[in-house]
Amino acid sequence: MKEILEKLGIAGEQQGAGTGSSRMECDGEILESVSPVNGQVIGKIRCARKGDYGQIVESSMRAFREWRMVPAPRRGEIVRQIGNALRARKKNLGELVSLEVGKIRVEGEGEVQEMIDIADFAVGQSRMLYGLTMHSERSEHRMYEQWHPMGPIGVITAFNFPVAVWAWNAMVGLIAGDTIVWKPSSKAPLAAIATMKIAWQVLKENGLPEGILSLVVGNRDQIGEPMIRDRRIPLISATGSVRMGKRIGEVVGERLGRTILELGGNNAIIVTRDADLDMAVRAIVFGAVGTAGQRCTTTRRIIVHEDVCDTLTDRLVKAYKQVKIGNPLEEDILMGPLIDREAVETMQAALKEIQNQQGRVLCGGEVLSGGIYDAGTYVRPCICEIGPHAPIVREETFAPILYIIRYKTPEDAIKYHNDVPQGLSSAIFTKDIQEAETFLSHRGSDCGIANVNIGTSGAEIGGAFGGEKETGGGRESGSDAWKAYMRRQTCTINWSKEMPLAQGIRFEVD
Repeated sequence: MKEILEKLGIAGEQQGAGTGSSRMECDGEILESVSPVNGQVIGKIRCARKGDYGQIVESSMRAFREWRMVPAPRRGEIVRQIGNALRARKKNLGELVSLEVGKIRVEGEGEVQEMIDIADFAVGQSRMLYGLTMHSERSEHRMYEQWHPMGPIGVITAFNFPVAVWAWNAMVGLIAGDTIVWKPSSKAPLAAIATMKIAWQVLKENGLPEGILSLVVGNRDQIGEPMIRDRRIPLISATGSVRMGKRIGEVVGERLGRTILELGGNNAIIVTRDADLDMAVRAIVFGAVGTAGQRCTTTRRIIVHEDVCDTLTDRLVKAYKQVKIGNPLEEDILMGPLIDREAVETMQAALKEIQNQQGRVLCGGEVLSGGIYDAGTYVRPCICEIGPHAPIVREETFAPILYIIRYKTPEDAIKYHNDVPQGLSSAIFTKDIQEAETFLSHRGSDCGIANVNIGTSGAEIGGAFGGEKETGGGRESGSDAWKAYMRRQTCTINWSKEMPLAQGIRFEVD
């Protein structure tokens, strides 16, 4: 642990606010980063307070006035260098992610790879910030639209993707000409600090001003609320719970600011009668067990045709019994710990409620003990069978609990699938083209992501990521998500010697 921290330059007490390479001195409370792997304190962070936050935003505003005038392809070149710097530190940074949030090694390094991938994507996008030209109804007029940088952007991230989600926003925001103020999860501050130190060094080497990328670690009262109320920040991009998202949407909406909200997921896979069960089992196990069930895209519900339900269930139970649980930095481990003991307690409460609602626990769910398990954060992933209308099925328990739900008709399957408040990721396993196309049609999945013969988890950065309903409606990462980080401007140029009005209106004065 000490070696990892030293290699990343974050050994010793860290400051919870920064705008670049120069050191800020915070005077807030001490936040301890506790590893769910073994319950040990990894490091200590001196949190920021309101005054520190104010300095951060002022610096970000000053930097924005300079950064927005840098040509977009040049901004892309800076992002390219940041991606390369992350690439060089992938192993160490991935290990830190594993230590701080409990992801297995390959997932920790995979998260860093997501940062690298979105940097590569953003470099290309920096030369493609396209607007449209439109034909004017007035003679000798030209109309077009263009996109301008928006301003300092606030990014609030959750513990389960402590660095990748920041990068989805920051890399695209940077090429758009914005500056970024990042409030990371208080459960994963060290990974954020390490990431920022890597990026700050790139900015420094290029002679760029401090404040282009900023970090502020602190609690809701001192940092969170001031940030979402701050009229100087035109856009807040937030990942977290539905309750948190509703609060942010309300406060930012009251000041007519913009939001990108990535909230709850209650993702389902429909397994049809003729599905390839070999493929389905592999996708389900990774989707439900990966990151210990703590992804927003985690597979939580399996809606399976009654003719193959018993066969699929037996295969899943067998596969679950083969999942190795333990120290996520060990090579053969497939599932690490939950983020903390509170998450374990939430899971155990959900299992009791499942039984109260006539559900059956088919396997797993136990809290593990002995050796490294004494951290109190390790559980066995759980499979339950339950009815489609049980109230708990409509909730998202952020833990490795998988519901098996039987269906008879394709119409029932889609009805059960859509009958939850959340709408992030979805999938169907089928060899029937009509079933597949129905699932992707207007009357099919109501989620922001819909897949055929792949699971709900593991979205690529090239597509826009986000969901509908209580998932928040936001979109990040690829496709045209860059537009959310810029302001659109419609321009009309009159190159005639006349002054015609639109819609043929005549308004003459002497």
